[in-house]
Amino acid sequence: MGDVRLGREFGWLWAAYAVSTAGTWLAFDAFPLIAILVLDASATEVSMLAAAGLAAGAALAIPLGPWVEFRRKRPVMIAMDLGRFAVLLTVPLAFALGRLTYAQLVVVTVVVTAAGITYTAAAGAHLKALVRPDHLLIANGRFESTMWTATVLGPPLGGAAIGLFGPVLTVVADAFSYLLSALGLRAIGGGEPRPQRVARSASLGDVVEGWRHILRSPALRPLFFNQALVGALIMATTPLLAVLMLGDLGFAPWQYGLAFALPCVGGIIGARLAPRLVTRFGQRRVLVVSGTLRACWSVGLAFVGPGVAGLVLVLAVQFGLLVSMGVFNPVFATYRLEQTAPDKIVRTLSAWSVSTKVTTASTTALWGLLAALTGPRPAIGIAGLLMLATPFFLRRAKP
Repeated sequence: MGDVRLGREFGWLWAAYAVSTAGTWLAFDAFPLIAILVLDASATEVSMLAAAGLAAGAALAIPLGPWVEFRRKRPVMIAMDLGRFAVLLTVPLAFALGRLTYAQLVVVTVVVTAAGITYTAAAGAHLKALVRPDHLLIANGRFESTMWTATVLGPPLGGAAIGLFGPVLTVVADAFSYLLSALGLRAIGGGEPRPQRVARSASLGDVVEGWRHILRSPALRPLFFNQALVGALIMATTPLLAVLMLGDLGFAPWQYGLAFALPCVGGIIGARLAPRLVTRFGQRRVLVVSGTLRACWSVGLAFVGPGVAGLVLVLAVQFGLLVSMGVFNPVFATYRLEQTAPDKIVRTLSAWSVSTKVTTASTTALWGLLAALTGPRPAIGIAGLLMLATPFFLRRAKP
C-alpha cells in the first residue's frame, strides 16, 4: 500500500507539509525554552504562555472556519503560511534589538495558533478533494510518517542549535519553513474548484455548525471527547517536564530534545503499520486498541530521575506512547473525514481544533497552578493517572 502513487498535486502538498513540519520540530518547544533560558520564566509562567496562546488563538480562529468553508482552500493555506512567516520573524528581530518580552511571545503564539487551526482545517478539506476516498488512509499515513520523521530529526538538531547559538535561531528556521511551504503550495498549480455556495458573511449558525455536526454524531462525539482529553493531558505536562528535566534534574537542552526525538521512530513504525492493521483487523478495532494503548504510558514520566537512567525511562515511555499514536492518528484522521460531508469539513475540523486547543489551554493553566502547589513531578503523575480513564470514550463510538 505504501507504493501507491497519489499524483503530482499530492506530491507538492506533501512536500509543503514536510518542510513546515520540519521547521516546527526544529523549533520544538522554542518559546518555552526562550521563556526559561532568556526571560528566566517560572514553571507557572511557562504554562501560562502555552495556555494563553492556545486559548486566544483558538478564539480568534472560530469565525475563520465558516469563512474558509466557502472559499478556495489553497489560497487560504498560502495566506496562513505567509502570516506565520511574518509574525515569527518579529521574535529574532526583537531579540536582536534587546526588546524581546514575555508579552510578545504570548502575542506571537496567539497569531501562530489561529493561523495553524485555519490552515489545518483548510488542508483537511483540500486533501479530501485531492485524493480518492480509498487513498485517504494512505495519504494520512504518509503525513503521519513525515511528522514523526521530522520529530526524530528536528529536536536533537534544534537542541544542538540552541546549545551553540541560543534558542532564537530555531525560530528563524521555523519562520522560513512556512515561506517554503507557501511556495510548495503555489507550485501545485492548476485550478481549484470554487465551492458551491457563494461566499458571504458568516452567521451564528455557520459558526456553530461544526460543533453541531460533532455532537450529533454517535461516531464522532466519543472520539471528540477522547481526543480533547488525551491531547490536553499530554500537552499540559510538556512544559512541566521541560522545567523538571532542564531545571531540577539538570539535563542539557540537547538531551531534552533527544529524549523526545529518538522515540519518534515508534511513530514512524506505527504510521507504516496502520493501513495493514486496518486491512487485517478493521478500522474500529484498530481505533479502540491503539487508542487504549496510548493512554497507558504517560504515568511513567512521573518517575523520571537524573542521569542515564532517567533519560532511558523517558525514551521507553515516549516510544510506547508514540507507537500507539502512530497507529491511531492516521486511522482517526481518515475516519473523521469519512464521517463528515464535504461542505462541513472546514467547520468541523475548525470546531474540533478550537475545542481541543481551548481544553489544552485550560488544562495547561490548571496544571501550571497545580505544579506551583505540588511541584512538577506530582502534577505529571496526576495527569498520567487521569489518562488511564480516557479509553472509556473510545468504546462508545458507534459508526
